[in-house]
Amino acid sequence: MRSGGAQKRSRSLAAAVALALLGGLPLPGGALGAANPGGTAPGSTGTSGSGTHGAVKHGASRHSASKPSPRRRAPTVSLLDVRCVPASRCGNDPHMVSVRGTMLVSGRGLRSGMAVAFPRLRGARISRTSPHSHVHASARLGGLVVTVPGNAHSGQIRIELGGGRYSNPVGPIRVVRYALHPPKPKPPPQPTATPAGAPGGTAFEGQGMWIWYMEKSNGGDLASIAAQAHAAGVETVFVKSSDGSSNYWSQFSPALVQGLHALGLHVCAWQYVYGTEPVGEAEMGAAAVAAGADCLVIDAESEYEGRYGSAQRYIAALRAKIGPGYPLGLASFPYVDYHPAFPYSVFLGPGGAQFNAPQMYWKDIGTSVAQVFVHTWEENLIYGRPIFPLGQTYSHPRPEELVDFRSLAHAYGATGTSYWDWQETPAEGWAALAAALDPSLVIPTPELTSPLLGEGSKGDQVLWLQEHLASAIPTQTTSGIFDAQTAQNLAAFQAAHGLPQSAQTDPSTWAALLALPPVAVDWTGGGPKV
Repeated sequence: MRSGGAQKRSRSLAAAVALALLGGLPLPGGALGAANPGGTAPGSTGTSGSGTHGAVKHGASRHSASKPSPRRRAPTVSLLDVRCVPASRCGNDPHMVSVRGTMLVSGRGLRSGMAVAFPRLRGARISRTSPHSHVHASARLGGLVVTVPGNAHSGQIRIELGGGRYSNPVGPIRVVRYALHPPKPKPPPQPTATPAGAPGGTAFEGQGMWIWYMEKSNGGDLASIAAQAHAAGVETVFVKSSDGSSNYWSQFSPALVQGLHALGLHVCAWQYVYGTEPVGEAEMGAAAVAAGADCLVIDAESEYEGRYGSAQRYIAALRAKIGPGYPLGLASFPYVDYHPAFPYSVFLGPGGAQFNAPQMYWKDIGTSVAQVFVHTWEENLIYGRPIFPLGQTYSHPRPEELVDFRSLAHAYGATGTSYWDWQETPAEGWAALAAALDPSLVIPTPELTSPLLGEGSKGDQVLWLQEHLASAIPTQTTSGIFDAQTAQNLAAFQAAHGLPQSAQTDPSTWAALLALPPVAVDWTGGGPKV
């Protein structure tokens, strides 16, 4: 993921009005007049944007000798509501619809054949160049309906009345370029490889999406974010809350959390950390928890490699502020063997993060979806934390790759996935998140707890082995280097447990070692020799 400076989120008055109209909320003082200067009241048939509707026509004499002939009044036409139909092709939000989808139209004076005008661009005003579609009756759909043109965009819509006149606007509606589906019932719980005592039922469960900048994610509009999330089956949003030890991002606020909670979403915070000032980073994480975050995720990457003491101080300071049971996750490199100096054993060790969300970006790594699962599972399971795969929707992965990612996660027993990131997810990516899983997918099976370590190996996995081995053989050093003494001690451990004395970490040996608690190591005076 990416770090960066804080960005202030702002919302235009027009967006506030749109949200209020959509949700039936009170408008800010003077907002309607500011949003529609000189506009007509709902239900009128004046020219769009004109401030002279109903005025005396210039040049007309008040003392005409002849009595003016009565004028035929145009029938009153007003829109009350439009909503997506049928339910089988709609999501949670009735005002969200796919292009070429259908909307049920309600109002006064409506009849078949009338033209409905849609914005030509997102939020554009209706004009003669606006896309339009004709109203027609449908007994199957329960009344008058209109098909959304392929070139329509989100915003308010109106009925064309002829002569440059339009009905009142309704909306905004949100037009999306992917198929919508009703929310699917959650499948029954599946057996998983989650270790005994691991927490469950948190915001990590289900499908999640990561947000870097709120202002670049549907313009920061909470109703729009919630509608798109629900349509894609996203239950949790992970929003950036801080960068480093002093840069708290104002976009993560109690108002944000409360607003998205009210719209049916879990809201987690994520912070990018560097390790230079771990106590300050812990304070930034605790501030997001205090703002109401449902969980906190540590995004620690290359800057933390070799910083075992910093990782330990960070975890200790953070847990002191948020408590030992608060749901904490780690999102870092998926291939542990490629990053031997990264302190996985601290971040995922006793008192650390209970959830492991490795960044399984197969396109960036240059591998297949299947292989990223095999490699990640084989290298991460030894840390004993449930794995919640973090996939990529950026860089335009093929939709079938996203379906494969979701399908493999389910097959591997993961009870939740998430994706980086909202602002870079194309329409086809959102559609793939809502698509059905592929039951015919061939499932590659990793060899559980399989990192094969032996004399000469180095890195955090060796350190994790030594910490468990020292629980049985107190003279075992914790250096991160698989030396001759480690090999001798491991062979003795294998003999004591009736295992082949290979002095290597085959799966049976790992199973016996991981049944022991790791010894506590104080890294504040310096890290291991890796």
